[in-house]
Amino acid sequence: MEDFVKTIALYATDTMADWEYSYLVAGIAMAREQAPDRYQLKILSDGGGDVTSLGGVHIVPDGDLADLDTSELAALILPGGNTWGEGHANVLTLAVDLLGRGIPVGAICGATLGLARYSALNSRPHTSNAPEFLAAATEYTGQQHYRDERTVSDGTLVTAPGTAPLEFAKAVFEALELFPQPVIDAWYGLYSTGEKKYYDQLVGAE
Repeated sequence: MEDFVKTIALYATDTMADWEYSYLVAGIAMAREQAPDRYQLKILSDGGGDVTSLGGVHIVPDGDLADLDTSELAALILPGGNTWGEGHANVLTLAVDLLGRGIPVGAICGATLGLARYSALNSRPHTSNAPEFLAAATEYTGQQHYRDERTVSDGTLVTAPGTAPLEFAKAVFEALELFPQPVIDAWYGLYSTGEKKYYDQLVGAE
């Protein structure tokens, strides 16, 4: 175990889609209850200013993306939103750098378009809302690597469509080994089916 708490950074931007990161942040909070010295969640925006989510929720970030210490970074999470067709240069440049250094990056929905604009999907298996969605990025040449799946994990890159927040969270949990696999499996079973047997397994696995 590391001798310092590693950071999971969630990028906050206007129109960020509330449902796409909800399971993930709740899971991180649950993990911190069990092992508070392992990971911490930091919500960061470009410039450190407040943002408003797609659902109209006012979010006050923990700080500025520019101040992030990547030497203590466990993962960068990019939720979707309506603004990924342009801009976001700072976080997308960071994401490409992190992938090159073997640090996990999770991108869901519109954030996959951002990565496509920065050529981060051209040579790695990935998914998104649809192949046509990514084709909006002229820099995107990775069509042969597209997978029509609920989520795709390729080593350090996790991608998902906006309709798969549960699968996205599960894949990020697995990439970070946030919980033992039996706990992740029971958690996913519970929230994907609602069956009591998975609740019993989750309680037993913990």
